[in-house]
Amino acid sequence: MSDGTPAETAVRRDRFSGGPARGFLSSLAADEAIFAADLAVDRAHVVMLAEQGIIEPETAGEILSALDDVEDADHDALAEGEDVHEAIETAVIDRIGPDGGRMHTARSRNDEVATCIRYRLREDLLAVAEATVAFREVLAESAADHVETTMPGYTHLQPAQPTTVAHHLLSYEAAVARETDRLLDAYDRTNRSPLGAAAFAGTPFAIDRDRSAELLGFDGVVRNAMDAVSARDFLLEAAASFASLSVALSGLAEDLIVFANKGFLELDDDYASTSSIMPQKKNPDTLELTRGTAGEAVGELTGVATALKGLPRAYNRDLQRVHPGVFEIASVVRDATDVAGGAVATATWNESDLAAAAGDGFSTATGIADLLAMAGLPFRSAHEIVAHAASSIDGAADAAAAAAKLDAAAEDVLEESLFTYVSRDDVERALDPDVSVASRDSAGGPAPEAVRNAIADVDARIATDRDRVADRHAALDRAADRLQTEVATYV
Repeated sequence: MSDGTPAETAVRRDRFSGGPARGFLSSLAADEAIFAADLAVDRAHVVMLAEQGIIEPETAGEILSALDDVEDADHDALAEGEDVHEAIETAVIDRIGPDGGRMHTARSRNDEVATCIRYRLREDLLAVAEATVAFREVLAESAADHVETTMPGYTHLQPAQPTTVAHHLLSYEAAVARETDRLLDAYDRTNRSPLGAAAFAGTPFAIDRDRSAELLGFDGVVRNAMDAVSARDFLLEAAASFASLSVALSGLAEDLIVFANKGFLELDDDYASTSSIMPQKKNPDTLELTRGTAGEAVGELTGVATALKGLPRAYNRDLQRVHPGVFEIASVVRDATDVAGGAVATATWNESDLAAAAGDGFSTATGIADLLAMAGLPFRSAHEIVAHAASSIDGAADAAAAAAKLDAAAEDVLEESLFTYVSRDDVERALDPDVSVASRDSAGGPAPEAVRNAIADVDARIATDRDRVADRHAALDRAADRLQTEVATYV
C-alpha cells in the first residue's frame, strides 16, 4: 500500500523512496515553521557558491529564480517528501532540471537544518525579549501610579509587613528584567552559523563560511564542524529562558488572582470572563491561563533536555523532534507576556481596602522591634518583647491600646517600661502602616522616595534594553537587505 510519498525525490530516489515508514520519517508539515528560513539559507549558500566560483553565475541565477517561484507558491505547494529541505530542492530541480541539484554542493541537510533552526529561533528570542521589555514598561508605569498606595505584604501568604503596590510591581519588573537578559544572551549564542559544516566533517570545496554567515545576519560561525551539526544546546537554553519567564509570569498571575479574590483589585472585563451558569461571577481566566503556561513551558524544557541526553556525536534523527515544540512554546509564552501586561495595565486597585488591610496580623511588628533596636535595645530583646505582645495586639482597638500592650510585654521581659527607651508617641506612629512604609527608605525599600528613585533606574534600564533588542532587529534587517541585493545581481 502506498503512503502517498512520491516515488522519487531529490535525495531518496528509488532505494529509499517508499515503504510504510516514510510518513513517520517526514517532518514536512512541522517544517512550515522553517520554510522562510530554508529559502534564505538556500539563497545565501548559492550566492556564496557563485562568488567562490564553485557554480557558474548563470546556474546561480536559475536556482535563485526557481527559489523565488517556490516562495511565491508557498509551503503548501511543496510536493510530499521527507522534509522541507528535500522538498524545496526537488521543486527547484523540477523547474530548471538537474542543475538545480548544484544548490546542494558543499552542504548537507545536517548543517542546513541546524542553520535554519537558528535562523528562525533568533526571531522568536527577539520577539519574546521585546514582549518582556513592553511588559516591564507596563509594570513601571503602574508602579509610578501607586508609589503611595499602601498594601499588605506577605510571606508564606501570611501578613508580614506593609508595603506598596509600586514596590510589589517593581519586584516583578526586576524579575522580568533578568528574563530579558537571559533571552538576549540566548540570542547571542544562537546567532552563530553552522552552514558549511556539511555532514559533520567539513567539505573539500573552497567555501567561505564567514560570507554565508554574513549574508544571513549571523554574528559568526560555529567553527568545529562536528559541533556545528550536533549542537542543540542553544535550543535547550532558549527553552530554559522561555520556561523561566513563564514561571515569573505564573507568580504574578497567582498574586493578582489572590488579590482579586480578596477584593484588593478588579480586573478589566477584557481580561476576565463570567461563568456559563453563574451570571454574577467574574473569573480571572486569562491570568489562570497565564499561570498554566508555565506547565507547558517547563514540560517543553524537560522534553528538550531528555531528547538531547546521551545522544552520540554527530547528527542523529532524534534531533528532528526537538525544535518544533520550542517554536510553539515561544509563541505561547510571548502571548502570555502580552496578556499579563494588559491585565496589569487595566486593573483597578482598591486603595481603601488595601490600606485597611495593610496592618492586618500586626504587620508593623518588625517596625516596633526596629524602633527599639535603634533606641539601643539589642534586637533579640526587642524581638522577644514584640513577640510576647503579638497575640494580644492583633485585636487591639487602636494604637494607644497596642502601645499599652507592648509596654506590658516589656515589663514582663525586661522588668522595666518600654517607654524607658522610646516615647509613647513614637511607638504609636510606628504602628501606622504608612509610617512603617515611609521608614523603610533603604535602597530597594518601599518608602515612596526610594521607590521613585528605583523607578528612575528602571526606566533607564528599560530604555537600554529596548535599544538592545532594536539593535539586533536592525542587524537582521540589514542582513536581509544585503542578501536581497546580492541575489538581485544574479536573477
